[in-house]
Amino acid sequence: MFLAMKEIMHSKMKFSMIVVIFVLIAWLVFILSGLGNGLSTLAASVFKNMNADYVVFQQGSQSSMSKSLLSEELVAEAGKLPNVTAASPMGSSMATALKGQSNKNEDKVDIAIIGINPGSFLEPAVVEGEKLSADSPNNVIANVTMKEKGFKLGDTFQLDGSTESLTIIGFVENQTYNHVSAVFTPMSEWRKVAFAAPGSDKGIADPVNAVMLQGKDIDPGIVNGALSNTDTVTRAGAVQGMPGYKEENASIMMMLAFLLAISAFVLGVFFYVISIQKTNQFGIMKAIGARNGFLSKAIMSQVFVLSLTSIVIGILLTYGTAAIMPKGMPFKLETNLVIVYSIILLVIALLSSLVSVRRITKIDPLKALGRVE
Repeated sequence: MFLAMKEIMHSKMKFSMIVVIFVLIAWLVFILSGLGNGLSTLAASVFKNMNADYVVFQQGSQSSMSKSLLSEELVAEAGKLPNVTAASPMGSSMATALKGQSNKNEDKVDIAIIGINPGSFLEPAVVEGEKLSADSPNNVIANVTMKEKGFKLGDTFQLDGSTESLTIIGFVENQTYNHVSAVFTPMSEWRKVAFAAPGSDKGIADPVNAVMLQGKDIDPGIVNGALSNTDTVTRAGAVQGMPGYKEENASIMMMLAFLLAISAFVLGVFFYVISIQKTNQFGIMKAIGARNGFLSKAIMSQVFVLSLTSIVIGILLTYGTAAIMPKGMPFKLETNLVIVYSIILLVIALLSSLVSVRRITKIDPLKALGRVE
């Protein structure tokens, strides 16, 4: 470590250039991870934050709410199955809320209507206002992002293309679905919105999109065997079944993978070139008794210090960028993601330096000394 720090302090400009490049790489990695996490949260926070462990869909629906249609009668049957502690129905549909009586496009807000039973484990905690009530089906609770669109407690809004009007009695946090604000309604009101067209319920009594289950170690095979024409998946599987979710995340992950691969190549080249430039010095040190292990530790220590410094600066820049981002930007940087990608970047830097270490072990002191001018 002593030798590594002495060289860094002696050649500040050379190593500063490496740090700048690594900082930019780390900064971009953290920004992309935050954007990817923000987009996935915006798409599926309703599923991710609900207190359910398994989801029962219609067979052949590919774990998609929009393709699944079941009868609420299955809820009582599901609640009696082994390891199931609670079962509750859920429905979802997309709609457009109108602010006031205006029909202008700028006064239309896309929302997701989420149908649940008031008081069930699916109802999110209210941060402002009141909870849902089965006695008032037109009263709803909405995600706080609706406030940014001009809605407030007590506001009544109409749904575009529908005669239904809903009144906001409470606000909840972190509840979005398909990139729009979620609005939770009692199941009876959701059915009026979702099946307004005659025959859209396909003749199913009390239709729902899915049955949510609570309980550990639930066997999907037993559930599917007891409930005909069903597919049971974990909550994570239900998230993956959302339209476009996998494709969206795959795009972000592919960009991150390419960025990490490019960073490994760039850093490897930098450290290798620096090692070539110091061939004479390493040769002299080996001639006076320095072992390969000592020189390798010096290189690895140098890479570790440079990488750690760059990653810390990249993290600080990322949090600074997040602080000035517009509120509408889907950016969510979680501590665990920062730690994971920091470790990945550090490991990549150390692995990329192994090429330089190998180069050092192959240096012949006699040949190196013969090149000294």
